[in-house]
Amino acid sequence: MTKRDLALDLFKTFKTGVTRKVNKSAPTKTIGQAGDPELIGELLTNMIEEREWNSGLAEGNLFITWATIVGDEIAQHATPISILDSTLTIQTSSTAWATQLTLVADNLLTTIQADPSGATIAQLCFIGPQAPSWKKGVRVIKNARGPRDTYG
Repeated sequence: MTKRDLALDLFKTFKTGVTRKVNKSAPTKTIGQAGDPELIGELLTNMIEEREWNSGLAEGNLFITWATIVGDEIAQHATPISILDSTLTIQTSSTAWATQLTLVADNLLTTIQADPSGATIAQLCFIGPQAPSWKKGVRVIKNARGPRDTYG
């Protein structure tokens, strides 16, 4: 499957005013005659394989089935945030939970890798809860020393 540069095609279309038609093969192999009905499951499977969506679906399944993979207790205090370069970032409800999960990270990683969803996770990254930011809002003074300058 060849990939096209969409921006380049749009620029050429705008510049010349002519659209280029690309000869593509049929997305699925037809066994019967053209126009015969096909099973939707087969069509979706073929489309997923052709567009190489398998890894994205596996990552999505990991987020959906998080509670069943890691257990209810961990799922109550830890939420998967993102997967980037085979690193799963997990936000915890407290820094104590981040510390405890860091201690059992190897076992947790083995459990996630054994899950049949197929997500390729090589590393875990735990972050604690986000603290409120004092750098935004109506009463912020630029280049000031922080919250002690906003009340007064």
